[in-house]
Amino acid sequence: MGNDAVTILVVEDEPQIRRFVVAALAEEGYRVAEAGSAAACVEQLAAAAPALIVLDLGLPDRDGIDLIGELRSWSRVSVLVLSARAAENEKVAALDAGADDYLSKPFGVGELRARVRAMLRRRTTAGDEPVVVFGDVRVDRLHRSVERGGVAVHLTPTEYRLLGVLVANAGRVLTHRQLLREVWGAGYGDRSHYLRIYVGHLRQKLEDDPARPRHLLTETGIGYRFQIQGEEP
Repeated sequence: MGNDAVTILVVEDEPQIRRFVVAALAEEGYRVAEAGSAAACVEQLAAAAPALIVLDLGLPDRDGIDLIGELRSWSRVSVLVLSARAAENEKVAALDAGADDYLSKPFGVGELRARVRAMLRRRTTAGDEPVVVFGDVRVDRLHRSVERGGVAVHLTPTEYRLLGVLVANAGRVLTHRQLLREVWGAGYGDRSHYLRIYVGHLRQKLEDDPARPRHLLTETGIGYRFQIQGEEP
């Protein structure tokens, strides 16, 4: 799919920032729609049918996190949140509500474009693939097997479930709460130490250098991100 076939909706109430984001994406060849409020966002969703929304949380008529929750009740459109650098709790809340990724303000053109490319690429790749390869690791989700360098790797059932959730959401930031709920169940949302232990196990078994992981990445204070290419998008 070429960029000219993709529409991105930019939802930002600050005109200067909105112009900056719109120009950066238009120069990449995307079709760009604009909205300055939550109400206008909903209207543009119907009119423009975007593949991705770039959403500022500080909208004048509605909290952006509430808007994400509403969108997720009827749409799977990708959502990239723009967030103030210090607002870690807002990032977590937005991701828990259903956002796919976040970008901290201030940000540069290159970072914005790279994150958008990665999110659009993710819409059609790893999530549904039965076999995922990263580094010298091969995960066969159909046969529930993992190999590294052609040699079978033994994972416990919990380790495999955790790896499976991360792989299915390749490139996406998953919060501690999301991972704990998916892997351990609804009653484990405050036990983030489980994740530290089990992610550590996976890094020991699958990363070339567990102390400097290239695929199983920590998002400090927020959660984890699985990166197929072994580098930031």
